[in-house]
Amino acid sequence: MDLSYSDEQQDLRESLASFFSKESTVERVRAAEPSGFDAELWSGISAMGLPTMGVPEDLGGGGASPLDLVLTAEEFGKWIPPAPLIESMVANNLLARLATSESSDLAKQLLARSVAGEALFSLAIRPLVEGMARLVPGGAVADAVLACDANEVIVFRSAAGPRSPLEVPANLGTAPLADRGAGVDERDVVATGPEAVAAYEIARHEWQLLMAGAMVGLAQTALEKGAEYVQQRRAFGVLIAWFQTVQHRLADGVTSIEGARLLTYEAGWAAEQGLTNAGALAEMAFLFSTEAAFRVAADSLHLHGGYGYTLEYDIQLYFRRAKAWPLANGDPRDGYQSLAARLFEHEER
Repeated sequence: MDLSYSDEQQDLRESLASFFSKESTVERVRAAEPSGFDAELWSGISAMGLPTMGVPEDLGGGGASPLDLVLTAEEFGKWIPPAPLIESMVANNLLARLATSESSDLAKQLLARSVAGEALFSLAIRPLVEGMARLVPGGAVADAVLACDANEVIVFRSAAGPRSPLEVPANLGTAPLADRGAGVDERDVVATGPEAVAAYEIARHEWQLLMAGAMVGLAQTALEKGAEYVQQRRAFGVLIAWFQTVQHRLADGVTSIEGARLLTYEAGWAAEQGLTNAGALAEMAFLFSTEAAFRVAADSLHLHGGYGYTLEYDIQLYFRRAKAWPLANGDPRDGYQSLAARLFEHEER
């Protein structure tokens, strides 16, 4: 397993860092609240081809590898852009799989719209509840949402065609969440059968993998903000950066981030190689990275003292998203139970 960056991947990282540093400034992130969506930023993201970069080239995408997508998600997390990039990438990759394996005309039509930059698609991560996909990430601004219902992969689309964004319920991460489904949208079947369900499961694990990458990037920036602050704040006449307990917290943060990054890259490599344990590794990376990111963001916030809890300081933007973003996957305790069941399903009781 070689996780060193290729020249192309290094160029990708630098290009994304340059783009997001200019287009996803803290001022724009703040301005996008409370809806959590910047339409102009999304246009720029779409123009770069990021939502379809993982789609095979023969279907109009960029043909990027899972590791390329992880690196993209990591840069995304560093700048917390107000745009549902991860959900869109995963939804488009699912459409590509269905268009290829199921020969689904609807999947091809939907994918063609996304490749052309005409539509934004998202993915319902959790099971439907009474025909509804609850609090779908990006659901408030998505033209369509893909979901799984029994043995069918379905799409929810507005019955009235293009419309204004839905009202976003108050949420800690100020993300464009929304319920989609019965009573709100038209329901169409994209594909059916075991292959379709398997493709959806791959997409769900891919979302976990890319979210793990985003959380690594988020944690990195949160740590840097904490390190920057302690080199400015004085107590008892000295910089608090000299206090041993402060140094220990920052050092623990570095260790946690590097562990999360290594596990996430390994999961991306496993997905790229098509290994049978790729799904389990993606779930491991997601659980570990989200826990590590929240701990690092919380420590950095605490290092700011009482200022960390005020809206004037940027660390709260990262702290809130470190808590909120992973909840699209549901209760973390359920995630640990799911992983345990996957790892020990062949063990005798």
